[in-house]
Amino acid sequence: MIKQFTLNNGLRVLCEQLPHLRSVSMGVWVKAGSILESPAENGLSHFIEHMAFKGTEKRSAKQIAQEMDAVGGYLNAATSKLFTYYYAKVIDEDIELACDILSDIVISPAIEQKEVDKERNVVLEEIAMTEDSPEDVAYDLISGAVFGTQSLGQTILGPREGIERYSREDILAFRKKHYSPMNACVAIAGNFDFDRIHELMEKYFGAWEGNAGDIFPVNVANLNPCTLTADKDTEQVHICLGYTGKPTGHQDIYPIAVFNSVLGGGMSSRLFQRIREESGMAYSVYSTPSYYPHCGEFCVYAATSPKNISAVLSQLQEETMLMIEKGMTEEEFRMAKAQLKGSFILGQESAYNRMNSMGSAMILQNRLIPTDETIQKIDAVTQEDAQRVAKEILSGAYSRAFVGKKIDKLIK
Repeated sequence: MIKQFTLNNGLRVLCEQLPHLRSVSMGVWVKAGSILESPAENGLSHFIEHMAFKGTEKRSAKQIAQEMDAVGGYLNAATSKLFTYYYAKVIDEDIELACDILSDIVISPAIEQKEVDKERNVVLEEIAMTEDSPEDVAYDLISGAVFGTQSLGQTILGPREGIERYSREDILAFRKKHYSPMNACVAIAGNFDFDRIHELMEKYFGAWEGNAGDIFPVNVANLNPCTLTADKDTEQVHICLGYTGKPTGHQDIYPIAVFNSVLGGGMSSRLFQRIREESGMAYSVYSTPSYYPHCGEFCVYAATSPKNISAVLSQLQEETMLMIEKGMTEEEFRMAKAQLKGSFILGQESAYNRMNSMGSAMILQNRLIPTDETIQKIDAVTQEDAQRVAKEILSGAYSRAFVGKKIDKLIK
């Protein structure tokens, strides 16, 4: 059973009681991600996430880690293009500790100058690590190709020169603009008492103050489709094709999920079977949709040896054209729907997944999406629906990204 309430300061709290468990997963979502950053702020959402763990007004960084480790709990955070979330997993008897620590790091981080300078180097190392991952580079490139100079074209980590430049005052100013109870929500799933949750939320989050944050800006995919490349000394060439998709909450997201499953969503998909199993030309090949406010993206990815790049590109094009012109078989359609439904239901066995679903839906769509609604919408997808959106998306203009050694010469 899911319950929802709102504190006097505007913070929305979502609770799902799972009495058969002995654990609780709790998360705090803040609408602060790279989509909301100006070019002069790019990377600040992620930088602030790091700073939350570097000490608060009443805890040092070591104390934060020790208190959670002492009860066998787990504490972490992540930043996306759309939001930042902080979460904890504990046994049910330690739920108050989870409330205490999460509220402390989200509401009251110390953000001391010496820690800013120290963590700046950590973020720069994370950027270096991403630059050493050609798949990550390819995805950053395709975002830049699909969205150009719009905010979704920016990376989550931000540019090196920005991270090197940001001051403590920059971090505090960005936090003040986006970190507020009316721009956040809390999601909790597991074994707990509803009345106690209400008391704990009032105790630890009730004094949080701040105004509503910014609305999500409008981005448009493939206004100017283009090709971007990155010359990297890699053994493989990494290919990413970026099509225009659908926005968060659109009625076509379930048909998209079905056709994606057929095209490149798993080991039985056409791309996997054709390019990996039959041709042996790639280890990693797949497709995936991404949904954002006002717009969406559909990506096809493959990594292959330089000698096979032409063949793989031809096979990608052939499979997309077959999907456009002939659609999918009835057997493929039935399997795709069964796969989606099964993976979704199995995912609901996890308290963390339930918490994550509630929090992300509320911060992005201002509503809960019941489990039954998702299952009903998967069941309601027709073969005609799936083929219609496949044709619409794959027939549109697309951008390309390539990463590899002497790549510009190679793709010519």
